Amino acid sequence: MKLSEIKVGDKASIRKTVTEGDVYTYAGITGDQNPMHVDKLYGEASQFGSRIAHGMFTAGYVSAVLGMKLPGPGCIYMSQEMRFVAPVRFGDTIDTVCEVIEVIPEKKRVVLSTTCTNQDGKDVLVGKAMMYVPE
Repeated sequence: MKLSEIKVGDKASIRKTVTEGDVYTYAGITGDQNPMHVDKLYGEASQFGSRIAHGMFTAGYVSAVLGMKLPGPGCIYMSQEMRFVAPVRFGDTIDTVCEVIEVIPEKKRVVLSTTCTNQDGKDVLVGKAMMYVPE
């Protein structure tokens, strides 16, 4: 999508269900083998009562929306502010929504709110991204 086609209020989203295999693949690719994510007994004994997905795994859903949908292919991720506000558990279905909140034409940049919500409507990640969008 070209910068000139983007306006405040534009939105894009994806919905994905977190699987055990996805989390293990992410752990293997990144090297983050924290037992909170990969050890069932450790997770069950934790304050969460189960294993949880990596925070950055969930943030990857934001990257997918930004890179593939809005602003889409050809854009460059410049920055991301985010807070992980609730755990993401195996089997959770996550809706990721990115919404344009500012267009900065002179710098070819777009600022978007970034939110991941679970199947119960609870936010699990909230933040803001800045993207470079070529014309």
